[in-house]
Formats: sequence, structure tokens, C-alpha cells
Amino acid sequence: METLIVHPDNKEQLAALKAFMKAFKISFEEEKSAYNPEFIAKIKDSREQVKNGETRTVNIADL
Repeated sequence: METLIVHPDNKEQLAALKAFMKAFKISFEEEKSAYNPEFIAKIKDSREQVKNGETRTVNIADL
């Protein structure tokens, strides 16, 4: 069978997905992230900025 990786956007979606899977007797595993969700959001925002060219270069001599 296949494995699905699901990324709910909020606690309500997570609860709904868990309830659905329990109701249909679908086995699932929970993996807790060691990182704070706010920190992860900041990293994602930073990666988007890099993709969009919203960065600046600092010369080592200017440090």
C-alpha cells in the first residue's frame, strides 16, 4: 500500500484528519517536530525571500 504525508495548516485540520482516520480505522503515526512552529514559519519565509531575490550581499571586509 502507499504512504501519505499530510501537512495540516492548523489544529482544526489536524483534529479533523485524526478523527477521519480513526473513524475509518486507518492506522497512522504521529511525529512531533522538535522545532517551534513559529520558527519553522520564519525559515520558510526566509527561503521564499531568497527565491524572490530579496537578499543582500555583505562584503567580509565590512563586517
